[in-house]
Amino acid sequence: MNRRQSSLASSPLLIGAVTTLIVIVAVYLAYNAGQGLPFVPTYDVKAELPNGANLVKGNDVRIAGTRVGVINSITPRQNPKTGRVVAIISMKLEKSIEPLPVDTKTIVQSRSAVGLKYLELVRGKSSQGIKAGGTIPLSHATEPVQIDQFFNMFDEKTRNASQHNLVNFGNGLAGRGLGLNETIHELRPLVHNALPVLRNLTSPATDLRGFFIGLDRAAKGSAPVAQQNASFWSSLDTFFKAWASVAPSLEATIEGGPPALEQSTHSLRFEASFIEKSTTFMHLLRPASKALRTAAPAFGNAVEAGVTDFRAASALNGRIKNALVSLRSFSEDPVVGVGLGDLTETLQYGYPPIAGLASEQSTCNYLTLTFRNVVSMLSQDVGVGTMARASIVLAPNGPNNEGFPSSGPARGPSVDHPFGSTQVIPNNHLHYNPYPIVAGLGQPKRCEAANEHYLVSKEGEALIGHAPSSANTHDVTERSQDQYGNTYPASTLRDLGLASASTKTKKSRKKK
Repeated sequence: MNRRQSSLASSPLLIGAVTTLIVIVAVYLAYNAGQGLPFVPTYDVKAELPNGANLVKGNDVRIAGTRVGVINSITPRQNPKTGRVVAIISMKLEKSIEPLPVDTKTIVQSRSAVGLKYLELVRGKSSQGIKAGGTIPLSHATEPVQIDQFFNMFDEKTRNASQHNLVNFGNGLAGRGLGLNETIHELRPLVHNALPVLRNLTSPATDLRGFFIGLDRAAKGSAPVAQQNASFWSSLDTFFKAWASVAPSLEATIEGGPPALEQSTHSLRFEASFIEKSTTFMHLLRPASKALRTAAPAFGNAVEAGVTDFRAASALNGRIKNALVSLRSFSEDPVVGVGLGDLTETLQYGYPPIAGLASEQSTCNYLTLTFRNVVSMLSQDVGVGTMARASIVLAPNGPNNEGFPSSGPARGPSVDHPFGSTQVIPNNHLHYNPYPIVAGLGQPKRCEAANEHYLVSKEGEALIGHAPSSANTHDVTERSQDQYGNTYPASTLRDLGLASASTKTKKSRKKK
């Protein structure tokens, strides 16, 4: 053992090598002391700050003034939505403080007057912790006013302005010593009485701090609309200037106000019934108002057409006036009374046949067809009817015929010899209807005349009278047709003076 110690002490080279190694290790540890000892586990956490605030890599991270870690890196990051840039602080903390509560706050503090900073962590009270690698959000960062920021506000302009203010304040106080003494003397009672007020203000029940916090929130809430508030006050200034310009008129109005109020008080009791009836009328008017929404376009068109018609009615009124004057002179003539009496008696006798003809004409058009067919019979050409002619038609021969004596009602068969040939008629039945139904008074709305069909009863006997069923068809004549059924264009009818009323109406509307 003594030999080994002597050999180690007797080797200067070995001693120097060991010493050098110890120095290197000490230097390395001293150099990396700010970043934590190697091979020591750490609790890594990040924090978002509004800005770097002069923090650098290796600055301390403290809790309640005790160093618990260091800042490992500082990197900027931009929010893609808002475009705001924040500083991301990466920290290496001791494992003993893991985990930090999620409501932990951050604040950058000054370590000395020369500008050294450190990051202070204020532990929260939440039961949830921040996991390793987690981030303290930007909303938990506090920005205190730093001493360098405080001194930066005293720039050259501010210093010059402060000098001018001090000079002016000195000039304002010069020669006023007696007044200041009296003011201080009068302020003593104010201070004495202010003590209870100040005690109330400092009392926790008063919550003076909450008052300023509320003011701060109100100021933050009104900051985005500051321009609108400024415009509002500017508009108020314009309004009050205009108000001041009409002040005399307002004074006159106010002077007349009391008599008007007295009269209104007297009149309102009489207006109550009118208001009640007006309310009822408005309630009843609501359905009509709703219906007016859909009827308004048609009503507007009607008013537009009515304006045109009223303009045309002005000239018509003049003509009607002349016609009424003539009618009055006509009615005063004694002969007119006698003529009207005779006309009344004539109408009384003519009403029954006219009433019967009206029903037949409106349903079956017999009267018009009669005149049309008469015209056709007298024409040289064959039209709807036939030319006036006569021919002998003999009844067929044989038993039970129509034209010769027979042993029973005519029901056939019969033999006919037209133009020397022989023709057998199997059904030679008598068919005669002396009073056909023509849609007259008391009759069904059927046009039996000229629509009879050859019908035989089931027993094979002849049929005399109304047929069991008859067609109800008839020709419809128009004014634009002649006796042959030909239709003429409207231009030809206008040349002949036969244009229909509907054609004239359409033409007059087009002119308008």
